[in-house]
Order: sequence, then structure tokens, then C-alpha cells
Amino acid sequence: MKRADDFEKRRQHLANLSEEELEQKFWELAEKIVDPLAELAYKHTSPSIERSVLLRMGFSSLEAKAIVEGAIDRGLLGKGAGHLVYRLAKEKNMAIREAGLKLADGEMWDEVLRMFKGGDQ
Repeated sequence: MKRADDFEKRRQHLANLSEEELEQKFWELAEKIVDPLAELAYKHTSPSIERSVLLRMGFSSLEAKAIVEGAIDRGLLGKGAGHLVYRLAKEKNMAIREAGLKLADGEMWDEVLRMFKGGDQ
């Protein structure tokens, strides 16, 4: 079976473009494809991403898991687990590690809820 060659027909709208115009068209179309992906990544997170952030902040995988689960249970994962820890530490004048360990132990979640659900973001 031979494929019908319709290349000339499909390229008619591009035939009169210069090399620079073709390159510009390529990047314009590439942005259209990537923009929804970038927006999705900007507006959404996942437990694995949040655990990864906490690992990079110096927490163990068990500590990170506990913090992320606490955030999920309270509907706060979208705020960012690392952000929760950072804001708690900042507001309570604590070390970041100390604040994270408190959250991992199930403590101080009321303060975090007040900060994030009370409109203070």
C-alpha cells in the first residue's frame, strides 16, 4: 500500500514564508502546545512533588511523608508543604526544621490552618 503524497497540498499555507517567518511560526506553535502544560504545573502539585521539596529542605522521607499527609488531611497541599513549614517557622520564630518536626508529629496544625484558611496568605 502506497501512501498518497499530499505534502505539497499541506504546506501551501507555509510556502511563501521566509526561513525567519517559518522559525517564528514554529516557536509560536510550540508555545501553544507547551502553555497548557506550564499552566497545569504552575497551578497544581502532587504529594510526591511536595515530599521532594521537603526532602530538599532537609527532612527525612518519613518526616516528609507525615507532613504531606497532614497537609492533605487538612486540604492544604495546594499551598505547598514546604511553604506551610516555612510560614509556620517564620510566624512562630522557630527554626524551619523544628517547625517541620512539630507538623510531622501532628502538632501546630491549628496554627497553620489559621494562617492559611483564615485568609492570611
